[in-house]
Amino acid sequence: MAVTQRRGRRIMMSPDELDAFLATERTCRVATVSADGAPHVSPLWFAWDGTSLWLYSITRSKRWADLRRDQRIAVVVDTGQEYGELRGAELSGTVEFVGESPRTGDPCPELDAAERLFARKLFDLDEMPHDGRHAWIRLTPDAITSWDFRKLAELQDEA
Repeated sequence: MAVTQRRGRRIMMSPDELDAFLATERTCRVATVSADGAPHVSPLWFAWDGTSLWLYSITRSKRWADLRRDQRIAVVVDTGQEYGELRGAELSGTVEFVGESPRTGDPCPELDAAERLFARKLFDLDEMPHDGRHAWIRLTPDAITSWDFRKLAELQDEA
């Protein structure tokens, strides 16, 4: 995973902090490029395996159509209400489509770990339920930028 962050290094998350953050948050915002070149942003649940972000998207969505045409993507995961609580990460790169489309549950060893992770995190189940309307998208990010504004208080204490 390439971390290309130049600015804000003092408040960026460490690799362990980033992994913990992405493992616990549930919702991301996915930005794609529409056919007319306009950006399209939509919320989606996700799972993080330590290397890749796994997105389970409805195959009849605008997001799916956008990514089928242009695999470039940016994803933001963030949390916090007050300024000093803000934390988040932006991941960007090119996606890959994994498994059958739509997913009905045919054996796909490449999806075993991701589906188990997703099912436990989001449904509290041991197996992934398949509805024949969704399919898998994997983002192994080319770039990650992160921030944790809680570190600002620590920096002020050091000053």
